[in-house]
Amino acid sequence: MGRGAMVSISLLTASLPALAQTGEIPSALLSPPAPQHQQGRPSLQLQPGRLCQALQQTIRSVLGPQIGAWSITVLDENGALLADVNGTVPRVPASNQKLISTAFALDRLGTDFRLRTRLLRHPDGSLEIVGEGDPDLSIAEIQRFAMVALGEGGSRSTSTPSTPIRLLVREEPKRHWWPSDWQQADRTYAYGAPITRLALTSNALSSAVMNPAARLQRILDSTARQQGGRLSMVMVDHEQRERGASIAGDDTVVLHSEDSAPMHALLSLANTESHNFTAEVLLREAADDWDVNRAALANSRWLQAQGISTAGLRIRDGSGLSRGNRVTSRTLAELLLRMGQHPMASYYQASMAIAAQRGTLRRLYRGTPLEGRFWGKTGTLRGVRTLSGILETADGPRYVSMISNGGSTPNTVMGKVLRASQRLSRCA
Repeated sequence: MGRGAMVSISLLTASLPALAQTGEIPSALLSPPAPQHQQGRPSLQLQPGRLCQALQQTIRSVLGPQIGAWSITVLDENGALLADVNGTVPRVPASNQKLISTAFALDRLGTDFRLRTRLLRHPDGSLEIVGEGDPDLSIAEIQRFAMVALGEGGSRSTSTPSTPIRLLVREEPKRHWWPSDWQQADRTYAYGAPITRLALTSNALSSAVMNPAARLQRILDSTARQQGGRLSMVMVDHEQRERGASIAGDDTVVLHSEDSAPMHALLSLANTESHNFTAEVLLREAADDWDVNRAALANSRWLQAQGISTAGLRIRDGSGLSRGNRVTSRTLAELLLRMGQHPMASYYQASMAIAAQRGTLRRLYRGTPLEGRFWGKTGTLRGVRTLSGILETADGPRYVSMISNGGSTPNTVMGKVLRASQRLSRCA
């Protein structure tokens, strides 16, 4: 969903064994499948004359007079275009944008990737906290950093306990906290929280934490005082610090480190639960650049390098909350096809919601042939509904993308299109 659910990774992973026993979540998230061997990338067979006419006509009939508001593309496992309605029209994708940013992150960062938060001691004796945007960074973890800093710079046994310990905190400048075109109203909600490197509980409580630095300072101060010490937090601009000196030179010591959940859990949080903060961090880390405009450009170039059509593509963020994003259903279907042939394809598919079983699809298509057979990503903004994913059929996978900008009864339409794609999977 565009307004991504705020779900803690720790809560998500803690419940995985119980959900696996009930069949609501696949074992892939408990013990991710081994990467597959690289297969040859299929080429997209754009042959309109060879569309599956039965499926094409059925979809057009389902859309009826609202056909102009929709873009729908269906591909088979070989890249053959089975159905395509307005497939080259760029539209607002809402949270289907996460399919693009998470594919980019998985390919660039790999399955073993974790976001790290570290306390460093530099050769001059200065202490510094450096983070990478762990969405599940907790108060308890920050308290541990404070305790280690006190132990390194002094403690209650020190002869001058009133002298505060100087602690540098490296953070992004405020202009990087939100994509520029995120609406001001969205920024106040939990799903639109600022994107920072040191983000306690994803910078969200019941609403967005608008001043993450002040919250961090309060927790560090409170922890230090409980131990009879004092910490003086000094904010350092990450960009300026990067230009002036490296994060960790030969003589820099890592005093303490806290790692995020592994990549498969980060992907699942972004796609299954549509967590905006996680998707934004993954985009930036994959691009190795926290300027969202430069990160978006890197993501676009990555798509082009995969041989995926980018006509009309416009990337403004990693989560889909921006109304400035534009993508075609054909681009999304091609991306799904490409990732289906990726050596880490199983991780990508396992990150998605499942019809009638889990994530943002858990309440949809229950009791229908789609239950447990469609893995996908939803998207919702005002006037926008999207759904793209992998449909299991008797004749192999079908890669389906549906984008509605202004269409009515989208859930009903999408269900009918998926059922038709399943029923007419084999086409003469």
